[in-house]
Parts: sequence; C-alpha cells; structure tokens
Amino acid sequence: MSQPIIHLESIEKSYYMGKQAIPVLKGISLDIFKNEYVALMGPSGSGKSTLMNILGCLDSPTSGRYILNGQDVSTMVDDELAAVRNKEIGFVFQQFNLLPRLTAAENVALPLVYAGLPKKQRNEIALDVLNKVGLADRSHHKPNEMSGGQCQRVAIARALVNNPSLILADEPTGNLDSKTSAEIMDIFGKIQSSGNTVVLVTHEEDIAHHAHRIVRLRDGLIETDKRNPQPSLAGMH
Repeated sequence: MSQPIIHLESIEKSYYMGKQAIPVLKGISLDIFKNEYVALMGPSGSGKSTLMNILGCLDSPTSGRYILNGQDVSTMVDDELAAVRNKEIGFVFQQFNLLPRLTAAENVALPLVYAGLPKKQRNEIALDVLNKVGLADRSHHKPNEMSGGQCQRVAIARALVNNPSLILADEPTGNLDSKTSAEIMDIFGKIQSSGNTVVLVTHEEDIAHHAHRIVRLRDGLIETDKRNPQPSLAGMH
C-alpha cells in the first residue's frame, strides 16, 4: 500500500483553563491515503473542529505524531506550519472567507501571490481553475455581486489553485440551501475523481454520505471508521 498522505499517531490535544487541562482529543490514530474522500463527523464537542485544525496545520497537537505527505508537522513552529499550509493544503470554509474588495479571479489568485508567481501567470491559472468550477463568466465579479453558491465555488477554486495535496472543507454547505449544497458536493466529487484527496467536516448526514469513507468522533476518540458502500448521488438527478 502506498504511503498515507495523512498519518496520525496517538494525537492528543488539551486546552488549559487556568492550570486545569481540558482534554479534547484523547488519542486519535488515523491514516488517509491519496485520492480518498473522507467525511469527519461527530456531535458538537466531539473534537472534530480541533482535529480539523490539526489536520490543516492551524494548530499543533499536545502530543502524538502527525505526518503530512511525508513530513512530520507535529513538531513544527508557526512559520514552518504556514509554509506547509500554503503548499500542501487547500481550505474551504463555511463562511467562504473571500476578500470583499477583490474580484473572483483576484480572490482565487491570492495563494499564488504568496507563492511569488508573476501576475500574468497568476491570472491564467486563476481563470483556468474558475472554469473548472463553472464560474469563468463571473471572474470579474466581486463577492457581493454573487450568490452564496457562487462565492463557495470561488472559495473552492482558491483552494485548488496551488494544486495542494489535500483539500480540507469545513462545513462547506453550512450556509447554502439544499439545491446549492448538492451542486457544491457535486464539485467536490469531481475534484476527488480528478485525483485530489478531500477531507470534509460536517454534522449533516446527507452531506457526509457523498464521501467514500465516514469517520465518526465522539468524546475526543474515533467511534467508527467505515467505508461508505454507496457514496450518495442524491439530489443530482
């Protein structure tokens, strides 16, 4: 079997209130392989957001090892983590997190600015990726001129623009109606089938059922980790 893209070994995370440690993750071990499509589920307080932040190199574990694409990121300092995030991870959030003054194309090209690419090349890549999410005709629109579903497509395009090894989506349909949610999940399906690895955090069963594997957390531990025999195509007819 190939090397996992995500290898978590006994990951623990505690937060401190005064001197008292509050354990949130209590020893999570998990392997996710290239081109997998995994949903992380769990009730509020189960630790899924904390796990998402660790997977996304936005936070470090209190103990345990996290190997991302062959690099041990569990001991990295903030600057190193930021470099790994920019190169390896594409984020999609519930709130879209687009910059309101920038056009769709400029929002998508932002990670390429940090990567130091010249403007002409940034624009070409941004337009190409917007085309992939079906928004080429909206490239000059700003977020307030687009619907929620269109804004989320822009956010997905921005996540893809660096060609990351991992797409992390945190409640990506949380602000969308069911028809738009189905369209957005359709895009994630296409992203995964074109070779990307997708990890989705959601509390909605019907959204999770688009994934090929569902990992459920409860009280800071993995409760179940199951293959999904029939990834949902509901809402796509």
